[in-house]
Amino acid sequence: MTKETAVTCCSQYLNQKIERLQYYWKELSTGMQNDSKSTAGDKHETAQAMAQLEQEKLSHQLKELLDQKQSLLSIEGKSSALHITSGSLVKTDKGYFFLCIPLGKIQAGMETLIGLSPKSPLGLRLMGLKAGNSTQVNNTTYKVLEIS
Repeated sequence: MTKETAVTCCSQYLNQKIERLQYYWKELSTGMQNDSKSTAGDKHETAQAMAQLEQEKLSHQLKELLDQKQSLLSIEGKSSALHITSGSLVKTDKGYFFLCIPLGKIQAGMETLIGLSPKSPLGLRLMGLKAGNSTQVNNTTYKVLEIS
């Protein structure tokens, strides 16, 4: 797997999540507009307040995803290094880890890629290692095979 493939897969994953949140936000907004035309009273005001809270929550999630996408795009041009840094694609004996943003497992072709924050416990342990080095987290040993 190449770093370009990892960036592309993560970007596509983020785009799907962004589109889904935008769809939900739009549906919620449309529902609020339709509801305001047809009802009145305390129940209506409570429903409106709940819908507004949900919209705020979705807006916050959307902002986080857009920030993550910006972080991902800033990694795209960085060259590979001899040791693991933020933005490194790391092949270990346990699979591929992309130290960029916390996305969890993503299917990248035939491989599984784990989007991992450099500030996570495993991310912190991997930072600075070179190919051939090992580290241990939660009684699991990870051997670094390749860095790109």
